[in-house]
Amino acid sequence: MKEHVTKLALIRILADGQFHSGEALGQQIGISRAAVSKHMKVIQEWGLEVHRVQGKGYRLAAGFDLLDEAQILDQTDCSSLSVIPVIDSTNQYMLDRIGQMPKGAVCLAEYQQAGRGRRGRQWLSPFGSNLYLSMYWRLDAGVAAAMGLSLVVGLAIAKTLRQIGAAEVKVKWPNDLYFQDKKLAGILVEMSGKAGDAAHLVIGMGLNLTMATTDTKVVGQPWSNLAEACDPMPERNQLAAALIAGMTETLQRYEEVGMAGFVDEWDQYDNFLNRPVKLLMGEKVVRGIARGINPQGALLLETEQGIVPYLGGEISLRKDD
Repeated sequence: MKEHVTKLALIRILADGQFHSGEALGQQIGISRAAVSKHMKVIQEWGLEVHRVQGKGYRLAAGFDLLDEAQILDQTDCSSLSVIPVIDSTNQYMLDRIGQMPKGAVCLAEYQQAGRGRRGRQWLSPFGSNLYLSMYWRLDAGVAAAMGLSLVVGLAIAKTLRQIGAAEVKVKWPNDLYFQDKKLAGILVEMSGKAGDAAHLVIGMGLNLTMATTDTKVVGQPWSNLAEACDPMPERNQLAAALIAGMTETLQRYEEVGMAGFVDEWDQYDNFLNRPVKLLMGEKVVRGIARGINPQGALLLETEQGIVPYLGGEISLRKDD
C-alpha cells in the first residue's frame, strides 16, 4: 500500500470532479509537477479517465464517492470491515486470512490488480467504477452444506438491488446477476475445509456500477451496469452497507433452511425461467428449456429426454436464440 499513498491522495482530491492544476496538486501533496504527471499516468492505467486541459490542469471525467469504512459501519453491522483501495484480489486477501477473521468479515476494494472470476478468468477491475466485495463465512455443517451457496448469495444481492431501485435485476444460474439479459455482477465462492469439518468460505462479488463501454472486449459477454438499472444511483457507501446487510441476513437464513428453502424464491428472480437456453460444457452443447432449480441447487433443463438436473462448476448457461 505504501507505494500507492501518493496516487490515492491525488485521487481523493480529484474525486470532486473539478479541475486542479498540476502545481496546486503538487503543493497539496508535497511533490513536483513532473511527479504529478507521472502518477497521473498510473492512475489512468488503473482505469480512471483523467482529462488534462492546458491552463486548467487535471480533472476526472466524473466525480465519485470513495469507499469509507466509517460511513459504511454507520449504516450496517459488520464483524470486521477492511477497505483496501488497491489490492491484488479481495478474495485472495480473505483466503490468506482464514482462521484469523470472525464470521461475516468483509473486504472492499476500489481497484483489483489481479481480480479473478470462475475458473481463474480475469475479472476486469477498474478503479472506482465497480464494487469489489469479499465476505468470509464459516459453515459448521461442513463442505456438503455449501452446495448452492452462490445461488443464495445471488438472490441476496438481487433482492438488495431491487430494494434500492433496480427493479429489473434478476439472477442467472449459477453465479451471475443480470439486467435486461446482460451481466451485471458475478459471484465467486472459494472454499477450504475437510470432510467432517467446518467449511470456510470466501464469497466474492464484482458489481458493475459505471464501467465504460470500452471495456467490453475483456468481459467477453454482453454486460450492463447499475447506472443503467437504477435511477438515481445509490451512493457507493450506502450500497456497500446494504449489500453487506443483505448477504449476512441471507447466509444466516441459509444455515437454518438450506438450499431447499430458497427454491420458490429463485423462481421469482430467475432470468431464464421457462426460456430456451443452452449449456456449454467444454466442447459439448446441450439445449432445452430452463425450468428453475431443484432443492440441491441443480439447474433443471427440459429436453427431449425429459427434465434433467445439471450441477457442476464447469457448466456455463447462455440464452439460446
